[in-house]
Amino acid sequence: MKNILVPIGTSPDNHNTLQYAVDFAVEFSAQIYVMEVFTASIGAGRSLKNTEETITESSKERVKEIMDKVDTKGLNLKVATYNGDLIDGLKQIDKELGIDLIIIAPRSNEITEELFLGHTSGRIIKRTDIPTLIIPRGTTLKPLKTILTAFKSGVLKRNRILDPLVAIKNKFGAKVNLLLVKTPGYSDDDLKINTALMDISSQLTLTEAPTTYLGVLEHFQSQQPDLLCVFRRKRGFFKNLWEKNTIPKSEFSSKIPVLVLSVKKD
Repeated sequence: MKNILVPIGTSPDNHNTLQYAVDFAVEFSAQIYVMEVFTASIGAGRSLKNTEETITESSKERVKEIMDKVDTKGLNLKVATYNGDLIDGLKQIDKELGIDLIIIAPRSNEITEELFLGHTSGRIIKRTDIPTLIIPRGTTLKPLKTILTAFKSGVLKRNRILDPLVAIKNKFGAKVNLLLVKTPGYSDDDLKINTALMDISSQLTLTEAPTTYLGVLEHFQSQQPDLLCVFRRKRGFFKNLWEKNTIPKSEFSSKIPVLVLSVKKD
């Protein structure tokens, strides 16, 4: 895990997410890129180039103010700015740098407390293929000793999807527990579990529930994981993201970090 991207939103406590990212990156000797996205529009008597340069400098100053609130632990944080849409920016930066992980808070500038994933964080999960670590507000890094990996289908087309999970497991000496949730309409193929996933696991539990999330809730207390790992699928854990860009807490909520691994094709 070499490059970690932290998009900075407008939340007043976004420095807390950045601090977690720094502490996490130190464990992996990774490089952190702090991302600021803006949209430059041409004002009267100004050129687009001058406008963009002005906004870029202003954005960098805002990011610097946030970074000044963080103990960088000796890391040299780099700023990555992008003029345009957030998702386009993420994809462009990933193309240029090769991002191994995005670290975000559940919500950025959303104030609706009923939401777990707001519009911005929801779009990042929905529209990128980059593994994403969702850090609840106020979370500080602690040893990730138990990882609960929950899914409704054990089929993975590429073993490298698991790379972030394997890296975290190895770094913290974590135990990976698998939870296969049989939801209504499951097929026999769903019960076939990728061999690479089985190889890194210590325990496999099968359960039945109306949704994967409800299956997780049923076993959460007994497992007491430090990290929840799920897969991004159109018919998977965050399937309602494909109908809208938000996830209400009634559909999903977590007080521990959530690692979302992307599966490009179902």
